[in-house]
Amino acid sequence: MKIEKTPLVDCYIIHDTVHGDQRGYFFESFNRKTFFSETGLDIDFVQDNQSKSQKGVLRGLHFQEGEHAQAKLVRVLQGKVLDVVVDLRKTSASYGQTFAMELTEDNHQQLFVPRGFAHGFIVLSETAVFFYKCDNYYNKASERGIIFNDADLAIDWQLPDTNLILSEKDQFLPTFQEVSNSLKF
Repeated sequence: MKIEKTPLVDCYIIHDTVHGDQRGYFFESFNRKTFFSETGLDIDFVQDNQSKSQKGVLRGLHFQEGEHAQAKLVRVLQGKVLDVVVDLRKTSASYGQTFAMELTEDNHQQLFVPRGFAHGFIVLSETAVFFYKCDNYYNKASERGIIFNDADLAIDWQLPDTNLILSEKDQFLPTFQEVSNSLKF
């Protein structure tokens, strides 16, 4: 497991060492001790989630705030997605900045998303199975979001808006500026 810093504070790319032979492959997807020694972050994951989506499905940008904020370790088990994060921590040197990367079944990369970040992804392959670990339980009352096409964030989702498939909820989320006025991170 090799850990690489991203331009956003406390957000890391995890490169897994894949051991393959004629039977297939094996890799250690997370090691708490190694992660702590490389990042100084002591993470205790308590919930795993998985979704399957078709091409053009955009889920996000979502976050939970307050005592229910979540750190996430995300990866793709099948297919390809563009994964996007936004630093919402007002005291962070990377506040308001975004980071995007492709996660695929072939690159075996993962992205660690700390508490205080909005997160979203769009499916670029015909289908994708997306998996993530959370360090806090889901709490509907703490769920918030930012509209995917926020002008200030200017995220390139790599597909035309006409090809996007969003939930009704995700179509009417507030802007980054509207959310930033009330953030509790």
